[in-house]
Amino acid sequence: MTIICVDDDAQTAKRTAAACQKIAQVDEAVSFTSPVSALEYFDEHIVDIAILDISMPRMSGIELASKIKQKSLSTAIIFLTTFPQYAADAFTVHATGYMLKPLDEKRLLEEISYARLISFKDLSRRIVVQTFGGFDVFVDGRLVLFAQKKCKELFAFLVDRRGNSVTRAEVYAVLFEDAFYDRPAQKKLDSLIRSMRDTLREYGIEDTFELKSACMRIIPEKLSCDMYRFFNGDMIAVNSFRGEYMSAYYWANMTESLLIRKLTDADPPQVEKDDDSPLKTSSVKQ
Repeated sequence: MTIICVDDDAQTAKRTAAACQKIAQVDEAVSFTSPVSALEYFDEHIVDIAILDISMPRMSGIELASKIKQKSLSTAIIFLTTFPQYAADAFTVHATGYMLKPLDEKRLLEEISYARLISFKDLSRRIVVQTFGGFDVFVDGRLVLFAQKKCKELFAFLVDRRGNSVTRAEVYAVLFEDAFYDRPAQKKLDSLIRSMRDTLREYGIEDTFELKSACMRIIPEKLSCDMYRFFNGDMIAVNSFRGEYMSAYYWANMTESLLIRKLTDADPPQVEKDDDSPLKTSSVKQ
């Protein structure tokens, strides 16, 4: 496993890399003070984990993380910073960990172990859906790019329904905030559905979507979703939830509230097996 450590303070970067090198699973840990040099390293090396400072001159850790994801989607991001107020920003780039300085080597080991577990679990499925924080879909590690924002929102809403069928009228009311569903609205929605299906077909995942008569749904067994795993009591998913769910969509607030309530009211979840089905019950209280 290869790790890079980026901090504008050279001593901190070297100290972090040295701590990583003590971990048995780590083959190489390289330190950088320049974000540009760190990005260039990706051109010739596979990097499993990037540990980044957030507050750096010229390029922030958040911006660097975004550029890293463009080069290597599979690289896990862990932030090491002095400032706790950046936590919300950190998870917009799908960071797996967030640590405060000074470096705690025990916590570092926990975060690296957690990042490896997330990576192994996600790679076990072709289709990975991330709902905690923002919403994104990945196929074989590649980000799915929808032709229109509303097409992406349609897919997100169907994921949120966890395999339950919804009518065209229900979908239209959600996507367009209770707009009246008439003949022009039906044509508008049909166009969105066609565009979404074209995107799914382009990425070879059209079989995740089912349309029958006036109803549609996602087939949850076809994909790996953090929210589904959360409700199944998967501790990796439970620990990865930071209080934000599909933050771009107003209609996601209800599920976000349910996630928060289950997290705060739950008994310790029991992990039954590696199963992403949203239909299985767990010890999380209803």
